[in-house]
Amino acid sequence: MKHRLNTNILLAALSAAAVISLLLCICIGPVSVAPGTVARILGSKLPLLGGHIAPTWTDTAYEIILTVRLPRVLLGFCVGCALAFSGTAMQTLVKNELADPYILGVSYGAAAFSTIGIVTGIFSFLGVYQNAVNGFIGAALSMTFVYVYSLNRGKINIHQLLLGGIAISMFAKAVVKILSMTNVQAFLHNNTAFWTSGGLAGSRWAYLKWPLLLIAVCFLYLFVHHRALNALLFGEEVAHTLGIRVARMEKALVFTISLMVGISVSVSGGIGFVGLVAPHAARILAGGSHKRVFPVAALAGGIFVLWCDVAARMLFAPEELSVGIITAIVGGPLFLLLLKRNAARI
Repeated sequence: MKHRLNTNILLAALSAAAVISLLLCICIGPVSVAPGTVARILGSKLPLLGGHIAPTWTDTAYEIILTVRLPRVLLGFCVGCALAFSGTAMQTLVKNELADPYILGVSYGAAAFSTIGIVTGIFSFLGVYQNAVNGFIGAALSMTFVYVYSLNRGKINIHQLLLGGIAISMFAKAVVKILSMTNVQAFLHNNTAFWTSGGLAGSRWAYLKWPLLLIAVCFLYLFVHHRALNALLFGEEVAHTLGIRVARMEKALVFTISLMVGISVSVSGGIGFVGLVAPHAARILAGGSHKRVFPVAALAGGIFVLWCDVAARMLFAPEELSVGIITAIVGGPLFLLLLKRNAARI
C-alpha cells in the first residue's frame, strides 16, 4: 500500500500555500503592488489592527487592491473550490476518474442557459441572481441527461458517458453561437465569449456573497456524507448492504453538482478541467477517502485557479487571456493520459 502524507500536515501546508497564493496574486498584475503595501492595506481593514497602521499607500494602490484584485482573487479561489467539489462528487457518482463538469458538458449547459436568460429575460426579476438560477437549471438538465444516457443495464458505460458529454457540449455551443449571431447587442457578444471561455475580469464584491454561502453549504453536505460517498465507490450492492439509500444519494449528488456548477458558471463562465485536475491530485496526495479528498481537492482547486488567472492576465499583458485557456493547457494532457490509462484497463 502506498504511503500517504499525513492529512493534518498536508492540509496545513495547502492552507499556508493558499494564503500565500492569495496575497501574491493580489500583488501581481499589469500594475504591480509591493507585498508589504498589500499587507498594510489589508491589515488596515481588520477590526483590532486597523487603527495602528498608518496610511502610507497611494489612493491608486488602495483602489487596485480593494476594488479590483481582492474580489477577483477571492472569487477565483471560491470558483476553484466549487469546481473541485463538483468534480470529486461527479467522479463518485459515475464511478470514473474521467468525469469533470466541463468534459461532460455540464458547464456548457449552464453557460447556454445563462445566455438564453440574457436574451429572453427569464428570471430577470431576480436581478443579480438571474444568471445563477439559469446556470443551475442548465447544469441540472445537462447533468441528468448525461447520467441517464450513460446508464447501460444499471451501470455507467464510459463511452456513452463521454459521447453524451460531447453531444451536450456541441449542442450548447451551437445554441450560444446562434444567439450571439442573431442578437446584435454588443454586450451579448461579450457575454457569450465570457460564458464559453471563462474568466474573472470584472469580478465584484456583489458576486461573492451567494457563491461563498452556497459552496459552504454544499461542502458541509458532502463532507457529512463522506462515508456514503465512499460506499458508492464500491458499487450499488455494497452501498445497499451498508444501509445507503442509493437512489436518494444519487439524486442529491446531481442536485449538489448542478448547484455548484451553475453558481460557478454564473460568476466566472465555463472554466474547464479544474474538476479533473484537483480531485486527481487530491487522491494522489491523500488517498481515496472523501473525508480527506474533499478538503485537499478544494484547496488544490482554489490555488490552481488563482495561478491560472495570474497567467491569463500576465502572459500577454495588457491583453488578457481567458482563464479557461490556461486550465485547458494543463488539464487537456492530463485528461488524455487518464483516458489512455482507462482504456488499458478494459
